[in-house]
Amino acid sequence: MVAGRVVRFDGLRGYGFIAPDHGGEDVFLHVNDLRIPEQQVRPGLAVEFTVEEGERGLKASDVRLAVTPDGRPVTPPNGVARTSSPGGGRHADDDSLCDVLTTDEYLHEVTEVLLAAAPSLTAEQILAVRRRLLQFGKDHGWTED
Repeated sequence: MVAGRVVRFDGLRGYGFIAPDHGGEDVFLHVNDLRIPEQQVRPGLAVEFTVEEGERGLKASDVRLAVTPDGRPVTPPNGVARTSSPGGGRHADDDSLCDVLTTDEYLHEVTEVLLAAAPSLTAEQILAVRRRLLQFGKDHGWTED
């Protein structure tokens, strides 16, 4: 089994890509090769999978949630994966597989992650981290106003 993280996944089309932790070329992911609920698949999700040679290159099969030695998910499922952003970040005719979030959506997601990862952070610390991450997100095209 190879470990990696989902780079992107389009639930409407049923496919996406995984970046192997060891580096190298991203691996194609198809919904039929999932051993976890499709609704859990989202960018950043840690998975384990087998690599096969497909018709067009490397293909992931037997894709399952990566777990720690005690059986807990490396990245906990967060419910439903996004296929479009309600604030209008993605449009029906957009062919890309990556979501672009509005600033408010991005800040909400960042806040939830920070609270889950480090519940002892103060409000001041959370605001400072959010400001830096928002700028980082804007610099990489992950957010739009």
